[in-house]
Amino acid sequence: MTTARNIPPDRGLSIRMFTTGLMIVILYAVVIGLLIAFGLSWSLVLILAGAILFVQYWFSDKIALFGMGGRLVTPEQAPQLHGVIDRLCAMADMKKPRVAIADTDVPNAFATGRSPNSAVVCATTGLMRRLDDSELEAVLSHELSHVAHRDVAVMTIASFLGMMAGLVTRMMLWTGLIGGFGGGRGGNNNAGNQAALVELGVLVVSIVVYAISFLLTMALSRYRELAADRSGALLTGRPSALASALVKVTGEMSRIPTRDLRSTESFNAFYFTPAIAKSGVSLSTIFSTHPPLDKRLAQLAAIEAELGRPS
Repeated sequence: MTTARNIPPDRGLSIRMFTTGLMIVILYAVVIGLLIAFGLSWSLVLILAGAILFVQYWFSDKIALFGMGGRLVTPEQAPQLHGVIDRLCAMADMKKPRVAIADTDVPNAFATGRSPNSAVVCATTGLMRRLDDSELEAVLSHELSHVAHRDVAVMTIASFLGMMAGLVTRMMLWTGLIGGFGGGRGGNNNAGNQAALVELGVLVVSIVVYAISFLLTMALSRYRELAADRSGALLTGRPSALASALVKVTGEMSRIPTRDLRSTESFNAFYFTPAIAKSGVSLSTIFSTHPPLDKRLAQLAAIEAELGRPS
């Protein structure tokens, strides 16, 4: 289901969003149950889980904008950007999201927000400087498709659980290296062994939760990018413009300083294209949150042919 009359729903995306959401709920329940089983107060665990979810859900747009250094802009401050989004929203017959700009040379764009009513579409100054009007329109139509498909909130919650599990894992490894997982401290060996087992159990659960959450997030992220490419291309009727933007932005990434790319990699799942700090095949590309460029271009070429304009 979408919130735009002229952006059709994607059944495959809806199924994946539902499945991912269900699995994340199960993971949350398992983690909460295990923390309580390990001796933590159930009231404390539930309060902390509720507070974390509340903050992540209600303030996801502010967190994303702050992390990228983005700022909301008015039509007077960014007439070109607002003009393109106004035109696309009229074409899609959807409510206009808030508009933001991030002052960075990294050429990218992203959409965030828990719902269409709180959505924000942000473009970087590096993107606007490098793309022509048709390419910029194509990228923004891609981002508006994310808003219409309502996949941003699901991605936010799914990725957040993985980040928390990864943080717990690193903390447990760090304290384990220093304290030996609780063994040998105090005079009670049985108590020390029990504490060590509890800490080891938390570590194993955190690693498993992180791995499952990562795989779920990656699978959903790759498909939702293809869905947004497809919907955005059909909205503008110019798949070739989106293909041109993809090629141009991907090529320009290699010219951005590595330190700048690394500072934005944590937001890769939300970007139009991933900010990869190293070229070539690596863990960053094998486990990318986005489908391969060739696959995205092939889909756009097929859409171009369907529209009667063979590429």
